[in-house]
Amino acid sequence: MSITIIDVLLKVVEVLDKLGIPYVVGGSIASSLHGLTRATQDVDLLALIKPEQARAFAAELQSEFYADEQTIVNAVRMRRSFNVIHLDSIYKVDVFVARGSGFEASQLERRQQKILQNDPQRIAQVATPEDTILAKLVWYRKGNEISEQQWRDVRGIIEAKTGTLDLEYLRHWAEELGVADLLARAME
Repeated sequence: MSITIIDVLLKVVEVLDKLGIPYVVGGSIASSLHGLTRATQDVDLLALIKPEQARAFAAELQSEFYADEQTIVNAVRMRRSFNVIHLDSIYKVDVFVARGSGFEASQLERRQQKILQNDPQRIAQVATPEDTILAKLVWYRKGNEISEQQWRDVRGIIEAKTGTLDLEYLRHWAEELGVADLLARAME
């Protein structure tokens, strides 16, 4: 049986849960759950890893992942991103170290449990549709607004969740994040 990206994600989630590290799954996994399903080769996680948890996190992954301990320790200390790579599948998990405030704190607070696998049932904490839209709009802006895939993901969520999105929340954070114009365009 081949290893899927969801299998790899759940291996990392298991370690985060074991160590009591709050996290939220974002990126294409979240946008696929809320909008249009699409293939992806990596996972994006926002995690509130404390410096004293970094070595344990790396150690727990060591048997199945390329997880450089010093890189992880430094990234956590500096509140930067790092990645781990599953050795058998070469799937990559990008971990964005949360600062614990602002939009990142809101994402962690609002995260939703989603079933990612059945038999046995396995769940993960996933970004809300609103937070996924906002994060994708930020990435779209940072990428000079040229990523058609990011834009399709945003539009796919908006279309799939029409009538259920918290528009007040979206507008508030879009303004705070400097993407209000993009949100307005995406909502047209």
